[in-house]
Amino acid sequence: MAMTTLTVLKFENAYDAERALGVIEDLNKKQLITLHDAAIVTWPEGKKKPKTRQLTSMTGAGALGGAFWGILFGLLFFVPFLGMAVGAAMGALAGSMADVGISDEFIKSVRSKVTEGTSALFLMTSGAVMDKVVETMKDFKFEIIASNLTKEQEEKLREAFAEE
Repeated sequence: MAMTTLTVLKFENAYDAERALGVIEDLNKKQLITLHDAAIVTWPEGKKKPKTRQLTSMTGAGALGGAFWGILFGLLFFVPFLGMAVGAAMGALAGSMADVGISDEFIKSVRSKVTEGTSALFLMTSGAVMDKVVETMKDFKFEIIASNLTKEQEEKLREAFAEE
């Protein structure tokens, strides 16, 4: 079984994450990547908080479910910077988050980069045919903020998408 990867892509405007997801769904149909689950964060200019949306159509073994996304987005965008009461609850969750590669570092980096006027695509995937995915995603301007890949895998991915 291929490892499932959680990847966060940040886009420089509030609507590209939505467009990119369409592309990924298309690649999924062509079996060039297996999309287990996804969620989108859009943060239009002038809004205090981002909008989050998860793909409810996904019901695969790899789908994380609403609770996971709810907790993750709560951690990222809606929880006031962690107070004591939250700390205890988070401790219990942190373990399960860490299992899918979500560390404090992951949360800090997403939180610092996904800001007003940007959007982000959170993808749970496996079995990507990398060259095809890279080729298809080349038109988008994005930054890979975080993933639970090994350092080498992540560097390869970043290189693949780096500006020519």
